[in-house]
Amino acid sequence: MPLTRSRAGIRRRCAVAGTVTAAVLALVAAALPAPRPAGVGDRLFPQLGNPGYDVRAYDLDFHYSGDNTKPLTARTRIDAQVTADSLERFNLDFAAGEVRSVTVNGLPARHTRAGEDLVVTPVRPLEHGSRLRVELRHTSETSKADGGWLRTKDGLAMANQADAAHRVFPSNDHPSDKALFTFRVTAPRELTVVAGGLPAGKARAGADTVWRYRMAHPMAPELAQISIGRSAVVSATGPHGLPLRHVVPATQRTALAPWLDRTSGQLTWMERRAGRYPFENYGVLAADAQTGFELETQTLSLFERELLTSHAYPTWYKESLMMHELAHQWFGNSVTPRMWTDLWLNEGHATWYEWSYGAERGGPTLEHRMREAYRQSDGWRKRFGPPAALLPAKEGSKTRLFSRIVYDGAAVVLYALHERIGATAFARLQHEWPRRYADGNATTADYIALASEISGQDQRAFLKKWLYGKTTPPMPGHPRWTKS
Repeated sequence: MPLTRSRAGIRRRCAVAGTVTAAVLALVAAALPAPRPAGVGDRLFPQLGNPGYDVRAYDLDFHYSGDNTKPLTARTRIDAQVTADSLERFNLDFAAGEVRSVTVNGLPARHTRAGEDLVVTPVRPLEHGSRLRVELRHTSETSKADGGWLRTKDGLAMANQADAAHRVFPSNDHPSDKALFTFRVTAPRELTVVAGGLPAGKARAGADTVWRYRMAHPMAPELAQISIGRSAVVSATGPHGLPLRHVVPATQRTALAPWLDRTSGQLTWMERRAGRYPFENYGVLAADAQTGFELETQTLSLFERELLTSHAYPTWYKESLMMHELAHQWFGNSVTPRMWTDLWLNEGHATWYEWSYGAERGGPTLEHRMREAYRQSDGWRKRFGPPAALLPAKEGSKTRLFSRIVYDGAAVVLYALHERIGATAFARLQHEWPRRYADGNATTADYIALASEISGQDQRAFLKKWLYGKTTPPMPGHPRWTKS
């Protein structure tokens, strides 16, 4: 059709506006110092997270072709609020994938790379308290070996902990900035897509299906989960009507049923010790992949399918690992550490409940495991640092974040506190911690303060020795315990 005069005028005006915008962006960028990675001051991950804004919500949109060796096409929308006095440009964590376009508050924005950051320059500075809406069109790589998308036999799952969410989507990839999440995934219709949170609709789109899910509670980016594959979704009901939703390979549904059936009882057991389950639903994601780990992704914990179906491990051991990831929904997911040095609060508590639950089902007693961990704890402190003061990474290497000191060593700290303040006060502390800080962030100092409040005694000097000392203090009530 011929171009009419009115349309020609509109097109000329758009072209002029685009030229002006590009010129303004060039002038703004030229006036600023060279782009560089930013961080929020985390000692263990100095360039992780970004200052100047607070993310309120992510809206993630992925298109999966059916080939898990190829990048996904993606769109990420971020709704945030400016916290800096004035924000001339800002950083997002994004380490993999091609960025095709960026807009800020509806206008094109300049973007460039700096390390594992994407540095974005909007047309005009953003004022304190103003809304920041960013839309990025990009690809999402599935080929990275150090986290992010996890290739399974029939599709993909996510394994973003601790610093891999920004290998999947642009984000403020630090646990201190929790936000609401919406997921939209388009995949071939023969596949099933499940994400954390509750279903928010499903529709056909040609040969594909579009799936939507929404989290009802804020979440750290590292806890996001999307599963794509030839899966069966097994629904059940947990305590007080809680929806349970498990995702398993369709061919393994019968083999995995006995493990899925344990979940309701595990929830009841955990609620007696830490209060009501903090989220909208829960389930087990059994992935056909070799990972070497399990992961507490929010509302949908990731497990190796082979771990659960293998006869190589005793039943009590597998059940205790299920409890470990379930306990994280309270300790780590609902109450999230403010800095990665507070990780001991996650892993120490999850290990405490793992060992306690395992002991009730045929495993070693809690005291036996604590005594053995106590014996080895000085060696772990020397190698990895104290539980709340892990050694930073050496030049050119990554921090050994998930080491025995933050699991077993941190559980020993909790046992020492239990022995000092008594079982009754300790039980009250375990209920009050996830109640008081639900859906938020908390620190080691917060835990010490709460332990002091509930016990009626100042626990600062006691716990600081256990959490920050180069050597492990004597165990209260157990003078014969020794260290190797």
